[in-house]
Amino acid sequence: MKKIAYIALVVIAGTIFMSSQVLPQKKKKNAVPEEIKTNINGTGQELKIVFNSGPEHNHPLMAIWLETMDGEYIQSVYVAESIAKGFFSYGDKSSGKWQPGVLRRPAALPYWGHQRGIQANDGLYLPTTTDPLPDAYSGATPKGDFILNTKADEPIDGKFRVLFESNQSWDWNEYWTNNKYPEDVEYKTSSQPSVIYAVTVDPASDVKEYTLNPVGHGHYAGADGVLYTDLSTLTTALKIVESIRIVIE
Repeated sequence: MKKIAYIALVVIAGTIFMSSQVLPQKKKKNAVPEEIKTNINGTGQELKIVFNSGPEHNHPLMAIWLETMDGEYIQSVYVAESIAKGFFSYGDKSSGKWQPGVLRRPAALPYWGHQRGIQANDGLYLPTTTDPLPDAYSGATPKGDFILNTKADEPIDGKFRVLFESNQSWDWNEYWTNNKYPEDVEYKTSSQPSVIYAVTVDPASDVKEYTLNPVGHGHYAGADGVLYTDLSTLTTALKIVESIRIVIE
């Protein structure tokens, strides 16, 4: 009887151990959101951007920028440093292992790049190591939740839009499979395309807090700057972000 009880205990313990290894573990949130400041010398509207990461958040690349109501780019307020400089920590594999180096990632944040509208000598709408985005508007990628305190370069008259774009590599799904475009190298760096969020801000309004909502996705390989509004093929890409709020200071 004791032997049977012992075997049962071992089986139960083994099942618990295996379950803990097989079942996905929910990612722990940072206890305190990371504080980021950009464009501290700006003289325009002060904005606090509160980002809460979703369950699929895993070091996505991000850009946040301002536009007119007509969709004209005004300025960036935060861009992931690797995109802003054209230099990645894992950018060069010529030695057989990843080393820091120059890397072009047009599929990462294509909508931001095309809205910004500056085309580099290689034809891509991305900053380069020789013509980077100014340090005032870039920073390291936050590991989780963060609060961005930033300013417009100068006061903006009337309503304006705040946009956010994020993209995470290797997030394949049943539609965006790893063999969907087998000859497209850029697609393979992106998987599900970037997701764009937006909201309209009215400085004259009594409203002091706004929530950004998903409005579309970028081109899967960064080939154009079209905002593709059909989000039905995206799955985990829509769970990178839990919420993004704008607080007017």
